[in-house]
Amino acid sequence: MTDAVPSLAHLQQQPADALLALIKLHNADPRADKIDLGVGVYRTDTGSTPVFACIKAAEQKLLESQDSKAYLGPEGDMGFVHALMPYVFGAKDPTMGGRIDGMQTPGGTGAVRLALALAKRAGVKRIWMGTPSWPNHAQIIADLGLELKGFVHASKTGFVDMDSLRFAVNQAAAGDAILLHGCCHNPSGIDYSDAQWDEIAPLLKAKALLPILDLAYQGLGAGMEADAYGVRRVLAEVPEALIAYSCDKNFGLYRDRVGAVYVMTESADQVAAALSNGHALARAAWSMPPDHGAAAVRLVLEDEGLVKLWLAELDTMRERMRQVRARLAAAGTAGTVDLTPMGGQHGLFSIVPLTAEQILAMREKHGVYMAGSGRINVAGLTMGNIDKFIAAVADVTAG
Repeated sequence: MTDAVPSLAHLQQQPADALLALIKLHNADPRADKIDLGVGVYRTDTGSTPVFACIKAAEQKLLESQDSKAYLGPEGDMGFVHALMPYVFGAKDPTMGGRIDGMQTPGGTGAVRLALALAKRAGVKRIWMGTPSWPNHAQIIADLGLELKGFVHASKTGFVDMDSLRFAVNQAAAGDAILLHGCCHNPSGIDYSDAQWDEIAPLLKAKALLPILDLAYQGLGAGMEADAYGVRRVLAEVPEALIAYSCDKNFGLYRDRVGAVYVMTESADQVAAALSNGHALARAAWSMPPDHGAAAVRLVLEDEGLVKLWLAELDTMRERMRQVRARLAAAGTAGTVDLTPMGGQHGLFSIVPLTAEQILAMREKHGVYMAGSGRINVAGLTMGNIDKFIAAVADVTAG
């Protein structure tokens, strides 16, 4: 008996992306007071997702100065890649003595994909990752044929589960990789403290694990420098690491897909070989990354005035999310849900511990749209709708 002839007809219908389906449901809801807490984009208190003023200014410069749309190569805009490095790795020695360099990628997703593909090419077979995590992490790991081993990132009470991480590191074998969020954990908003990073870094070194550090929200947690602490602490300890970076959130360039992947090798003379593999993988995947957004970021970072404007815009975003979190924490308990821990969490996301039935009731009864996991985008809350959200949580969990 022979196998069936390969055919596109054999492909099975895949389920729609849950968040995309949620967008459609929200858009079709006629209620004027509906609340969208699903899509992970920053929103102002009026509900808009504006283009950064610094990006508008840089795009005007780009319009006036760009004289070619010719290919840049699989490494992308290296001016952009290098301009970011002092913010990520520190202004004093961003290359760590020539041991760090990088390349541009299509957004943070491209950076994570390329980091994991490089790890696989280097011989890594198993990835350790705290759960819950960003859903695409597991999807990319599975698509690359790598083994995923999970540990509990945070307890149900809203705090980091260090015991679970310690146990995972102890169980890991030398040469395994561990994927950690640099800051503003997606989806929980629960980050490691500086003291916890101080413990984690030597643990990774002692077990000879390869850190893959996903820094997708720098500047949206406690500030640019504070949000980089974990990444820098790990890099100061271990001989090798991979870092995935996204500008989609902290420059508001979601649809322009602006990211970078960085490699840190044990010695400076190994960097070129590592990146040559990155170039080869990128060439086979997307050939060359889109240029416009990266060029705009580069122009911002090359202009002292635009840097000040950018950092001020980040300050505004961060302060608004802090105000939302403070209001949630001040509410205390809504029904059976303790909202207090959200006040100490960071970034766009938090998880509200609701059942599937309660999340459905939030949507159908109150017009509050949130992911099935209970993840909410706190930037979807405003001073005008936050009381409605708190009351809705209390209502669906009552009795």
